[in-house]
Amino acid sequence: MSENKVALAVGAHPDDVEFLMAGTLAMLGDAGYELHIMTVGNGNCGTAEYTHEEIIRIRGREARNAAALIGATYHHGLVNDIEIYYEDELLRRVTARIRQIKPNIVLTQSPQDYMEDHTNTSRLTVTACFTRGMRNWQTIPREVPTFQDVYVYHAQPLGNLDPMRNPIIPSLLVDITEKMDVKAAMLREHKSQKNWLDISQGKDAYIDAMRDMAEQVADMSESTVKYAEGWRQHLHVGHSAHDGDPLSEVLGSKVECIRQGG
Repeated sequence: MSENKVALAVGAHPDDVEFLMAGTLAMLGDAGYELHIMTVGNGNCGTAEYTHEEIIRIRGREARNAAALIGATYHHGLVNDIEIYYEDELLRRVTARIRQIKPNIVLTQSPQDYMEDHTNTSRLTVTACFTRGMRNWQTIPREVPTFQDVYVYHAQPLGNLDPMRNPIIPSLLVDITEKMDVKAAMLREHKSQKNWLDISQGKDAYIDAMRDMAEQVADMSESTVKYAEGWRQHLHVGHSAHDGDPLSEVLGSKVECIRQGG
């Protein structure tokens, strides 16, 4: 396994990491990992009251403040919301970020989720980890290839369902009970989203919605866990020289393997 101790969480929008991944990321920080959070989108559509420029500035500040609570560096969004496409230029920009940060653990969104921004973020992240070492893949801006092992883990989709309402069962559960307070504090920094979510999706009390999902994931455990985040690990081929599961190795007893099938 790579000796790098750098963990990167990639979300589509500011607050996606906090909602789905922040507990696990915080625990990696406690284990000595350098932490990074990046969003592919800049959050410009997450408002019913601010201008384009105002909400990008507000959401960037909220994301930086949230990241600071766990000592993480925030990397701002690259494109507008709903413009997260799996396409050449954006892939080159995401790959540049991967080369700059040089992570060996990458947490990102589910390949199946209720909106395309999320699923395209998942695809872009996976491919960027694959292309990070290709000398003839030119990034924007240009960054030299990197060759560290990278292990990619996909978070649960919202509601633990794919777009056709089929349940998505994780292969790993991380007990984040001890980090729920900091996870909630990070999400609470995204103050602009409470009003927007109330208006657009009927989500009264978005902190409670996050806790409810963490409880739903915990219910998949065979042991007594109050709050959990679920993960599925991407195949290592093209990302690392050897198969491995550093998330389980690093977090130890806080990780539970979930048996698939009946």
